[in-house]
Amino acid sequence: MKRFPQAILLVLSGTGLLHIALLTDLYLRYVKEWMRPMLIASGVLLLLLGVADAWSQRRPGPPRDRGEQATHEDHEDHDGHRHDHSGVPRAAWLLLLPALSMLLYAPPALGAYTASRQTSKPIAVQQDDFEPLPAISPLPLTLGDFTTRVRQDPEQAVKGRTIEMTGFVTPVERGEGWDLTRLLINCCSADAQAVKVRIHGGETLPADTWVTVVGTWHPEGTLGTSSAAVALDARTVRKVDRPADWYRDALVQPLPR
Repeated sequence: MKRFPQAILLVLSGTGLLHIALLTDLYLRYVKEWMRPMLIASGVLLLLLGVADAWSQRRPGPPRDRGEQATHEDHEDHDGHRHDHSGVPRAAWLLLLPALSMLLYAPPALGAYTASRQTSKPIAVQQDDFEPLPAISPLPLTLGDFTTRVRQDPEQAVKGRTIEMTGFVTPVERGEGWDLTRLLINCCSADAQAVKVRIHGGETLPADTWVTVVGTWHPEGTLGTSSAAVALDARTVRKVDRPADWYRDALVQPLPR
C-alpha cells in the first residue's frame, strides 16, 4: 500500500481538470477555448490511471521472500544504510496543491499585475489599406484596431471621432493617466501579451476593473505615423462586467435582455 498516495494524486489531478473543463468555464483563465477537449481527455486519462493504480494495490500478488522484497523495494548504499524506493517521489507531492486548487479555489486569471510588467504588444503587420469607418458615434474599436489606425492610417480616420473601447485598468508607474489593457494569448496564459491604450482624464478605478471608455484621440505626435501617441482623452469611464473570453482583443457584445 506504499504507492497508494500516488493513485490519490492521479485521481485528484484528473478530477480537478475535469471539474474546471466540464463543470465550469474556469479553464478559460489559463488556456484558449479550443484546448478544452484536450483538457477533458487529459483529465479522463489521469483519473483512469489513478483508479487502475489503486486497484492494483488491492489485488494480492504472489508471495515473495524477504530477499526478493529487499531487492525490489530497498537499496543499500556503500555506507550500509538502507533506502526505501517503493514510495511516492517527493517531487510528485508538488502536484497536490495544483490539484486541490482546481477543486477548491482556482487561481485567478492574469490581469494588471502581469500587464504592468510588459510593454504593449507591437503592431506585427504594416497595413496600407484601411476600410472606411462606419458613421456611428461613439465608434466601437478594439485596442489593436485603435493602435493600428493611430499609427498607420494615412487618412487619419480616427481624428475627431468619438471612440469606445473596453478593457481592464492597469495603473502606470511613470507618466500621467492609466492604461486600458487587454491580454492576448496564443494557446495558454504563459504566452500572454498585453495591448495597452493610455487613458488621460476620466475617473481612475482600481486595478483589474473592467471598464468601457469613451473619448477622443489624445493629440500627441503625428497621427498616422509611429510618433502618434496610442492614447485617448476620456469623456466617460463606465464599469462593465468582465467578458467570458477575456484573453481576446474583441468588441464586447451587449448581453441579451
